[in-house]
Amino acid sequence: MSPKIKKIIYSLLAIVSAILLYFYQQIKTYQTQQNLILVTEVLDGDTLIIAPDQSIRLANIDAPEIERCQGKEAKDFLTNLIQDKRVKIISAGRDAYKRTVALIYLPNGQLVNEIMAQKGMGVYTSTNTKEREKINQAVEDAREKKMGIFSPLCSQTENLDNPKCNIKGNIGKHDRAKYYHLPQCAEYNRTVVELHLGEQWFCTENEAIKAGYAKSKNCP
Repeated sequence: MSPKIKKIIYSLLAIVSAILLYFYQQIKTYQTQQNLILVTEVLDGDTLIIAPDQSIRLANIDAPEIERCQGKEAKDFLTNLIQDKRVKIISAGRDAYKRTVALIYLPNGQLVNEIMAQKGMGVYTSTNTKEREKINQAVEDAREKKMGIFSPLCSQTENLDNPKCNIKGNIGKHDRAKYYHLPQCAEYNRTVVELHLGEQWFCTENEAIKAGYAKSKNCP
């Protein structure tokens, strides 16, 4: 076989190899996309919609309601992160509202739940997932750095907007009972008003009572 013919054969083989590689990559891309689901809407900082009109809630992270401190910011951040994009969804069951609770991954493998936690966009919830420890650590890191809901904007020991209204309204983490604390109460200085959880500042005891709060047992 002449060198010229060999050269032609090698060239043809190279072209065929390049074409096969191209189609292989296209097939792999197609297969990857088939495992990803399009996010059609973001409702708030921890809830999204996928077609056909199915609600998905982020596991292990609870963002503030829209009307609360950092609620709109959390929604906007999640919207920029995933809306109109394809994501990988790993279900962890359903919540009390029958929504799928899930771990959400970007195509590059980044965990959306962890990203939200890193930015201080929610508190940790103890759903049993394989990523729960990682997300919990991200929440604690954000708390230590005072980011997002853990910043003085949302977690306050003094009323930044109106210092004269210094009665602290707290909501129990487990029993959801509401108590208010006066400056002379024993636990007052250690009590944090977490606005992102719906806790409040009051100017008078009557305001607190009308809002459904009772005086703390640690008050005189």
